[in-house]
Amino acid sequence: MIVFDLECRGGGHKFEGWFGSSDDFVRQQERGLVMCPHCGSPEVGKAIMAPRIGRKGNQLPAPVRSAAVEPPQDGASAPVVSAPIPPAAVVLMEKLAAMQAEALKSSRYVGGSFAEDARAMHYGERDAEIIHGQATIAEAKELLEEGIAVAPLPFPVVPPEQAN
Repeated sequence: MIVFDLECRGGGHKFEGWFGSSDDFVRQQERGLVMCPHCGSPEVGKAIMAPRIGRKGNQLPAPVRSAAVEPPQDGASAPVVSAPIPPAAVVLMEKLAAMQAEALKSSRYVGGSFAEDARAMHYGERDAEIIHGQATIAEAKELLEEGIAVAPLPFPVVPPEQAN
């Protein structure tokens, strides 16, 4: 695989493209398959790239410095800083979120008792039903080791008592 820095000639957008080889890039470009993920323009070419030269074996890597973000003091989640998401990925995430919301309509929220409830249903101690809730990673691993099918949800779920 080879990575090229690419540039949209129409909008000036810059992005990366991964190809099997340099010839693969040329063939895809000739067939009109290389397009700007920001505006959809097929007018895309290679941007000027700095060569990636490996450091000597006796050199330490330079520390990576990122923008300093102070973690919140009130226990809330820290903000996430990232690059723009391609439009196709946004559409995919929206569809996935809609599928999750539809699936949760036929599921009962059990909160922190998820592992206990799933285990009780698996061993026949209570009637089986579709549930969702919260479990630690350790609890989820234990359930899987016992042969109890569980899967993480792709998006966070707001407990019913906290929904507005």
